[in-house]
Amino acid sequence: MLTKEQIFDKVRTALVDALGVDEDEVKPEATLVGDLGAESIDFLDIVFRLEKSFDIKIPRGELFPEDILTNAEYVQDGRINPAGLEQLKKRMPFADLSGFEENPAVQDFATMLTVQDMCNYVETKVSAG
Repeated sequence: MLTKEQIFDKVRTALVDALGVDEDEVKPEATLVGDLGAESIDFLDIVFRLEKSFDIKIPRGELFPEDILTNAEYVQDGRINPAGLEQLKKRMPFADLSGFEENPAVQDFATMLTVQDMCNYVETKVSAG
């Protein structure tokens, strides 16, 4: 079983390799988009590197549930409604969505994912596997 520190180290390596950032920029509180400059295409590379590094399978939409963010049932006027927020919480128990809940604009969703969220996700996958 990997320790939290070992998981963080491997996640950091994956992010450094995928995003071309310096190791010291990858802190638990750093956001993937805002602080590390990730773009949508980078998320595919990040998922690939995490799968390889941890020998896990990350189903499409599990780590980044874009299907909720584009579903008219959950999005009105560019904002996630309460039902959509509930779905995000169910699908993303590894992520701290408290800041996003205050202003649930779809365009801001990707900016709230942090390195710690990624570590939490991997930890659940590794312990379940």
